[in-house]
Amino acid sequence: MFYVSCSMNIKPLSDHILIEPIKEEEKTKAGIFLPETALKEKSEQGKVIAAGPGKKTDDGKIITLSVKPGDKVLFQKYGPSEIKVDGKEYLIAKEEDILAIIE
Repeated sequence: MFYVSCSMNIKPLSDHILIEPIKEEEKTKAGIFLPETALKEKSEQGKVIAAGPGKKTDDGKIITLSVKPGDKVLFQKYGPSEIKVDGKEYLIAKEEDILAIIE
């Protein structure tokens, strides 16, 4: 995990995406409380906070990303890198780590 200690804006580069993970609920829709061990699994869903401009091709053209800030996404569990900014946890993923946009 990377730590960023000062208050700052984070602007992802290239095809990187800054994601705020969505925490799993402690209780299911049926009212069953989940044990703490079940909650320690990494989240696979998150909200896109910021996205880079896109991936640059060999000829210098930019291929724009399929996601934008505000999108709710499903991503690979162990793909993104974890960072901590001002005590809050975020993930930085490449576009290829994003599996779907949740509508």
